[in-house]
Amino acid sequence: MSSRETVQPSVETALDAFAAKLEYPLDTFQRTACERLEEGRSVLVAAPTGSGKTTVAEFAVYLARRERDARIFYTAPIKALSNQKFRELCNEYGEDEVGLLTGDVVLRGDAPIIVMTTEVLRNMIYAGSDALDDLECVVLDEVHYLGDRFRGAVWEEIILHLPRQVRLVSLSATVSNAEEFGDWMHAVRGETDVILSEHRPVPLYQHVLTSRALLPLYVDRAGELATGGRLNPELLELDRRGGSRDRGRGERSRGRPPVRRSRRISRSDIARALDETDLVPAIVFIFSRNGCDQAVRQCLTEGITLTTREERDEIRRIARTEVEGMSDEERRVLGVREWLAGLERGVAAHHAGLLPAFKSVVERLFQRRLVKLVFATETLALGINMPARAVVIERLDKYNGEQRVPLTSGEFTQLTGRAGRRGIDDEGHAVVVWSDDVDLEALAHLAGARSFPVRSSFRPTANMTVNLLQRMDRARVRDMLELSFAQFQADRAVVDQARELRAEQESLAGYDAAAARAQGSDRKRWEDRARKLRRRIERGRRQIASRTGTIARTFDRVVEQLLELGYLEADRSGEPNVTPWGNLLRRIYGDRDLLVAECIREDTWRGLDAAGLAAMCCVLSYEPRRDDEGEGRLPAGAAFAEAHDRVLDTWVRLDDLAERSRLPRSEMPHAGLASTMHSWSRGRPIEQVLESAGIGAGDFVRWAKQTIDLLDQVAQACEAAVLDGVDEDRLGDLARLAREAKRSVKRGIVEASSSS
Repeated sequence: MSSRETVQPSVETALDAFAAKLEYPLDTFQRTACERLEEGRSVLVAAPTGSGKTTVAEFAVYLARRERDARIFYTAPIKALSNQKFRELCNEYGEDEVGLLTGDVVLRGDAPIIVMTTEVLRNMIYAGSDALDDLECVVLDEVHYLGDRFRGAVWEEIILHLPRQVRLVSLSATVSNAEEFGDWMHAVRGETDVILSEHRPVPLYQHVLTSRALLPLYVDRAGELATGGRLNPELLELDRRGGSRDRGRGERSRGRPPVRRSRRISRSDIARALDETDLVPAIVFIFSRNGCDQAVRQCLTEGITLTTREERDEIRRIARTEVEGMSDEERRVLGVREWLAGLERGVAAHHAGLLPAFKSVVERLFQRRLVKLVFATETLALGINMPARAVVIERLDKYNGEQRVPLTSGEFTQLTGRAGRRGIDDEGHAVVVWSDDVDLEALAHLAGARSFPVRSSFRPTANMTVNLLQRMDRARVRDMLELSFAQFQADRAVVDQARELRAEQESLAGYDAAAARAQGSDRKRWEDRARKLRRRIERGRRQIASRTGTIARTFDRVVEQLLELGYLEADRSGEPNVTPWGNLLRRIYGDRDLLVAECIREDTWRGLDAAGLAAMCCVLSYEPRRDDEGEGRLPAGAAFAEAHDRVLDTWVRLDDLAERSRLPRSEMPHAGLASTMHSWSRGRPIEQVLESAGIGAGDFVRWAKQTIDLLDQVAQACEAAVLDGVDEDRLGDLARLAREAKRSVKRGIVEASSSS
């Protein structure tokens, strides 16, 4: 070796140190994404469910905390997923390092790692929270939720308005337009790399459960089980003989004998078939809460037991800790005996109608493979870590609130993606239950589809409008909205031009500042440059306006609506400014933001006590299920009935205004749980409340939490308005009443469920 040659010491990267701690080697897509993060870039990772996308997010947390001592937010679409991720990160980094913000829970909000629901982050951005000042990175889990028509806009608002220096780690299911999605994120956020993988580390096999056997959907040339390819001839023959959609619904052609329908496969049949073929633990998706509960009862009635004596003892020990403090009456109304009996047999239901604590126990027992079979609604497919060897889909259609519609390829992929979790199973199995209504070709299409497109659901709302106009002028808001994914999909050229326009506006601000500092000829030169740039900016705005401009035009209509109502007022130049009442509206979130603000402003709720206000906020947040017929029962007394009439009158007026303004109209408030919430707020025991309402404990807790959230918004909005000098005595009293109402609702199982 020459004297000039030196041995370079090996430098261990953060990724090397992180990978050394894992129990499995990183896949190519995981390593690539982590390397990009280490280089300081944002990433969009699109990969199949169960492929290990969260490893990338875990590295982002590791990088922020162990390497850079920086702050990171981890967002999730639902509270259950937030709670689960919170527990995992506490185990890894210690409780002092991790906080939780889910609307009804605020725990260590100043911690360096914060887990939160997506809406909480959106609200923090609009409120200008100090917590964003030292934020380095945000994980957006399940970012394909951006396409959800009810909540998807929240993801888009975050991506648009989060400070530009904050890096994003966006995790998505496999979507067919990931490159388009990534191009948009690159346009609005800067350096963003799209990391795609369609490889499932655990192979997924498709089956059809018939009344005689569990048959593979696909077979190879030797007739053996395969992940794809040729449809099983046995199924084709079954379809030809008795499963034709033309004849299988009891219809008969003239002159022909009726065709006998296949024997219906019961839910206990499903349980036995899965147990006999060693496909447990399994999740059976049933698109009905009652169906899930009935499935457990049927398994109990038919004596199905999937557990050993030792497992039953362990299940009993874990589950009984959750019910120790309950009275006999509470146990009876909550169905504790049947719930425990099912758990001990290894069978459970999981849906939104269950008490959150019960769902949490089911999840823990399933993760430990003590509960073997869970009958669940589709909400379970939203990323909760429940490792299943098999997934069963009972029907290939579901009720969407109006009619039965076929499952989309995206829904089928999301559901079956739960089967075969990495590091646990060698293979996963997806099973569709056969009936005469099954269309084999449609099933093959669903099973063969690997991805689905994300379509933006973004639209400007009243709350969004006042929040944006509080931060920037009308022209800049319009420019910002042109950057939305909705506009990007409508016209990609508009987004590119809007991005250039935003850069030119920043340059113009620099020119104006330089002109203000300069003197003489230098000042004139800067002013000339600014004048030319202004002309170019105006020309660019006209070009954008002449194209699609659909999002910006909707924004203009919302502005006109708010000007008419007094939440905005125009100055001498015509620029809309946020009024004190507009400042109150900034703090009201949800589909009925404007209605709630109008009720506060017009003193619509006058005469209500704390229980009455709780019931009214339940009316304004409640969304009836499809089987919730009628208008609901109002609490007794004239005061509530009169206030309710005033609320409906206000809704009619706003609905008419929305129609005239060519804006989306809202659903009429529904009093379905008003009397129930009023009784609970006045201290009635939970067993009496549930029995009189005919509602499940989980549903009641959910709407109680929604009521608490709205009461909290009302209190905070009124308190802020008082500080602005708006109607101080009345709004101060309303804020105190809302706080009292919140305390009256947040008790018993509602309070206990706030941490579930």
